Amino acid sequence: MISILIVDDQRAVRRGLLNLLNLQADLIVVGEAVDGEEAVQLAITLKPDVVLMDLEMPVLDGLMATAQISLEIPQTAVIMLSIHDDKVARLKAEMAGAVAFVRKQGVEPLLETIRSIAGLGSHPPVMSWV
Repeated sequence: MISILIVDDQRAVRRGLLNLLNLQADLIVVGEAVDGEEAVQLAITLKPDVVLMDLEMPVLDGLMATAQISLEIPQTAVIMLSIHDDKVARLKAEMAGAVAFVRKQGVEPLLETIRSIAGLGSHPPVMSWV
């Protein structure tokens, strides 16, 4: 089983991801966070295989949270999720330590990325920029 922490300030997005991931036999959602600060705390406690991180959030944005998680729990892979898909956002995500960047609109690319990243023992700086 691949354990996943969902981080997004929008309840509807979290619910949608939770419903999608719960349909997958090999994935389990171990927690949800509404901002980056809560995400860092939960990630340290739960040590999930993968964190699905929203790029833009109040309190502590996804970039800062990703950088903290990458330092504190290097074995946890962070996949950056965003509706804003541009070179600057991707570069910032990579520099923060995200191993992948997936647009929120793509269901299959997200599932493929989770599975390919979780299958690795160590994570390269950039795994998938779908």
